[in-house]
Amino acid sequence: MASIFTHSSTQFPIHGVPFFFFFFLFFSVSLSDPRISQSGSICGTVKPPPSSRFIPTFIEEMEAISELLTTRSWTTHFVNSTPPMFALSQCFNDLSHTDCLLCYAASRTSLPRCLPAISARIFLDGCFLRYDNYSFYKESTDSLRDSVNCTSELGEIDESERLGFGENVRAVVETVTTTAMEKGGFGVGEVNGMFGLAQCWGSVEPEGCRACLEKAKRSIGRCLPSKEGRAMNAGCYLRYSTVKFYNDKDEERDHDVVVFQKETGDLTAASSLSNPLNGSGETSGFSGRRAVVTIALASAASLIVFFSAVFACYTRISKFKKEKKRQSLIPVSFKDSDLNFKYETLEKATNYFNPSNKIGQGGAGSVYKGTLPNGQIVAVKRLVFHTRQWVDEFFNEVNLIRGIQHKNLVALLGCSIEGPESLLVYEYVPNGSLDQFIFDKNKAQILTWKQRFNIIVGTAEGLAHLHEGCKIRIIHRDIKSSNVLLDENFNPKIADFGLARHFAADQSHLSTGIAGTLGYIAPEYLVRGQLTEKADVYSFGVLILEIVCGRRNSSFTENSTPLLQTVWDLYKTERLTAAIDTSLNKDYPAKEAMDVLQIGLLCTQALASLRPSMATIVKLLTSDVERKVGIPEQPPFLNPCGPSRRSCRISSLVSHAVSKLEVSSCTSSDSAFSSNLPSRSGDFAELNSN
Repeated sequence: MASIFTHSSTQFPIHGVPFFFFFFLFFSVSLSDPRISQSGSICGTVKPPPSSRFIPTFIEEMEAISELLTTRSWTTHFVNSTPPMFALSQCFNDLSHTDCLLCYAASRTSLPRCLPAISARIFLDGCFLRYDNYSFYKESTDSLRDSVNCTSELGEIDESERLGFGENVRAVVETVTTTAMEKGGFGVGEVNGMFGLAQCWGSVEPEGCRACLEKAKRSIGRCLPSKEGRAMNAGCYLRYSTVKFYNDKDEERDHDVVVFQKETGDLTAASSLSNPLNGSGETSGFSGRRAVVTIALASAASLIVFFSAVFACYTRISKFKKEKKRQSLIPVSFKDSDLNFKYETLEKATNYFNPSNKIGQGGAGSVYKGTLPNGQIVAVKRLVFHTRQWVDEFFNEVNLIRGIQHKNLVALLGCSIEGPESLLVYEYVPNGSLDQFIFDKNKAQILTWKQRFNIIVGTAEGLAHLHEGCKIRIIHRDIKSSNVLLDENFNPKIADFGLARHFAADQSHLSTGIAGTLGYIAPEYLVRGQLTEKADVYSFGVLILEIVCGRRNSSFTENSTPLLQTVWDLYKTERLTAAIDTSLNKDYPAKEAMDVLQIGLLCTQALASLRPSMATIVKLLTSDVERKVGIPEQPPFLNPCGPSRRSCRISSLVSHAVSKLEVSSCTSSDSAFSSNLPSRSGDFAELNSN
């Protein structure tokens, strides 16, 4: 669970946010100016790793800031994620509480244009918002990102007027910065019709505030003779203008005309914000307006509550009807089946899907460890479906797996289909996924050569059973290290049938939308969406190389050579043993290891018809006599983008795959593909990058 730390300024006298407060925010715009014009913004250039939950973390961070700003004018918030996220929001001190919330809402709406950059900052004329992957709260200046924003210059004026204008700007800037340095980081002022504002962030130390404003004073002078100038530094903001743009304190207080009182829960006039009586004991002019606004808001609140109740009833009825329709799609025979678990049973088994019980995340949903009432430990997959597809996808998985029994396939124990979400229940495999071992320098030493070889053989036997041992041929479509689980004895079990497809014996291939993981996808499937069991063979070949070499087959890392290319180059120079994982400490039979690598290269050949079947691979691996491994041709995807490229576009991969298929089809009369078939370049919505 993410660790969260917050820091805040002096609190506003608001302790709760009633439903009708949002109506008040809208209504109050007519009484105030939240100053939401953008002065400047900066987006970082570094992006998070593909496997991170950066976007959900960003949303969590912005929601937390929003909640904190209901009671204060500035705040910081930290989420201990990967990468970590630090955020700061600062409203300028002359803004009312309402205007502060409106300004933050505007900045929060604009900031996502920088995503997925891991850092960004935005300056509005009334507030500031920034997030980054390190603690920047005490930063006062930034030599690379501090900036100024100057508007249009003055019209035709003589030299003396120009000089006078410059003197007034320098005077008001000096006034407001001095005030800010002496009075807690904020100052406003006016000199001969020139207006200014200086604001330091609440997290900056006094000395940092001074250094920031001193730099801002020097920087903003470059705007002369512009009518308006803004200096935007890491720890402060400075502005001058020929038009008054800030709020006087009395005006600022008048904007907050209502407060939700914690003690009574009533919407009342905020007498603590301004004195309702003038010096003579008479009601001030704004008090009358406050009373009118309060009555109007109370009436509006009543209407909102009424319509909310009506909407809630409508929503509940609609939900009930949808649930009945959903239930009608479930076969009666399945409802009475022993595969059917009660939703409440699985909910309690996983401690209500507690994050501490989460053991995996796949494309089809999250996986949680659970304990059934009889003490049996299970894995519960919480499925994610999209509109009308949920029924097809759910029963696809259930119907495929429930009749399949094999020691190298994860067993389906049952499912829940009558609750608010669909759940699958599998046998629990205690040692987790293979990728957690072979790509971890410390854990890789746990797996001996014998265990790695057994994992390769067991995975091959499981795939061969899917392809030829069932009543119908089943293609997994997403064979990779994270979908191979290890039991207590490190025996492999193939998991995640969410992408599985099956077809009749008289079908040579299926044409389908692309799904799977880049680096494991066969070229003919990537280019034309033509799916046969040879696509699984290709993925298995990549998996073999990863297990033996202890490296990911990544073409998308800066200055890295893809594993396929490395192994191919070493094979051509008869140095295959140089590719074997060094964590094995040369404790392996060299001939057997080289044979296995050569089988991996056979499986990853460009032309599908040249790849062996899984049954043939099992025979090669388990043969008691000396193996006779065929000679592989050059595999596809050999460095299509060059090792110096940080990333590789899908279009580049497709183009490279097309060229490999065309070359291969010209050299073999047994080609299963025609080079003039249309490319499936539009079918990449389901591709994963890891």
